[in-house]
Amino acid sequence: MSIDYKEFISQVKRKTNIDLSLYKEAQMKRRLTSLYEKKGYTSFQEYFQSMNANSDILHEFLDRMTINVSEFYRNKQRWDVLENKIFPRLLAERKSLKIWSAASSTGEEPYTIAMVLSKYIPLSSISILATDLDSNAIEKAKIGIYPERSLNEVPVEMKKKYFTLEGTYYRVSDEIKKTVTFKQHNLLADSFESNFDLIVCRNVLIYFTEEAKDLLYHKFNSALRTGGTLFVGSTEQIFNPQSYNFTIEDTFFYKKI
Repeated sequence: MSIDYKEFISQVKRKTNIDLSLYKEAQMKRRLTSLYEKKGYTSFQEYFQSMNANSDILHEFLDRMTINVSEFYRNKQRWDVLENKIFPRLLAERKSLKIWSAASSTGEEPYTIAMVLSKYIPLSSISILATDLDSNAIEKAKIGIYPERSLNEVPVEMKKKYFTLEGTYYRVSDEIKKTVTFKQHNLLADSFESNFDLIVCRNVLIYFTEEAKDLLYHKFNSALRTGGTLFVGSTEQIFNPQSYNFTIEDTFFYKKI
């Protein structure tokens, strides 16, 4: 690791409490070098000084280092498993579910959870916590307006029921929006609530080091009730779930023992 990048990591941690050393170095360094070079900077030090003096540059940095690529019903087959297997079991055990969408990006994931769960219980009974590191992503999620490509996997009946076309964009219904509470949260630094029935954290763990993933799997397990489920992304299989006190419930679904 270069001295320039090493110093940048410690400066960013002091300023934002974000620990870049927990992210895969090659990926993060490449992404941030590309960003600062486009801005005309020649080093991480020069970039940090500018970031320190200008909040717009700081916010742009936060945007770039958090990965906001999302869509509704991403990897639809996995959502079918949630709908047909996981939710029926959880609802047989508890009438009211405590659900957390971690690293929820611009809101597609928690809103999808609400749509899937609405097949079983009224929207008025659904309450989902959605968190992300990026405050800009959270603000976009609260607005709830999406390009058509984000809705490619949405079932036709859900699209008709919960979306309104506005020009070339779709607005998610207020009924769905009311089911979700958004909060800013740093997965790697902040504490977790407890007693969740379901935690969904997809397509973010791939950016973390093995040590950071190890820490998170333990934290997620502690945050679930016994019998609760962790749902991860389709490139994020846990190869030794038993070492985190999980058992495989289905592909990419892990049940706390």
